[in-house]
Amino acid sequence: MQLIPYNRQAAVNYAHQWALARNPRYFDFSEYGGDCSSFVSQCLYAGSSIMNYSPVYGWYYISAGQRTASWSSVVYLHRFLTTNSSVGPYGLSMGPFTVHDAPPAPIGPGDIVQLCREDGTYYHSLLITDTTDGVRVTAHSFDAHNKPLVEYVCHSLRYIHILGVRNW
Repeated sequence: MQLIPYNRQAAVNYAHQWALARNPRYFDFSEYGGDCSSFVSQCLYAGSSIMNYSPVYGWYYISAGQRTASWSSVVYLHRFLTTNSSVGPYGLSMGPFTVHDAPPAPIGPGDIVQLCREDGTYYHSLLITDTTDGVRVTAHSFDAHNKPLVEYVCHSLRYIHILGVRNW
C-alpha cells in the first residue's frame, strides 16, 4: 500500500465552493438527519480522491442508496477515519475540548471538528477552513461558511486530524 499526501487545500477549496449550495452529484441529506457528515466526506474526497469500497466498514458514495454509513454519519465517519488501515483517508482523534480551547498543534485547515452534547453524543461534523485568527469552520445542515468555531454552543468537541491517504 502506498501513502499519499492529503490535499488540504483541495478540501478547503471544495468547502468554500459548496458551503452555501449543494453539489448536484451528491444527495442532500438535510431532511434525513442532516447533511453535515456527507458534506465533510465530500470535502475529504476532494482532498484525497480515493474512496474505500469495503462493504459495511468502508467509506464511499455512489448514490443515496449505495453508500456506507461512514459517508453520512457523524459517529461512523469518526470510526472510519480513526480505525482505517486500508485505502482512503485516515486520521487521529483528539479531544475532548471546548470551543474556547486552543486547538492542539497539528490541527489546521482540512481537518474536522465534531460537536458533542452533554450526554456524550456527537451530532455535528464541520470542516476547518481557516486557523489564521482562531478556528473557522464550514458546514452543511446548519449551513456556515468560515464561521468562527467559538460561535457554536456545545458541551464539548473533538478534532480529527487527517494524517494522510492510503492507495493501492
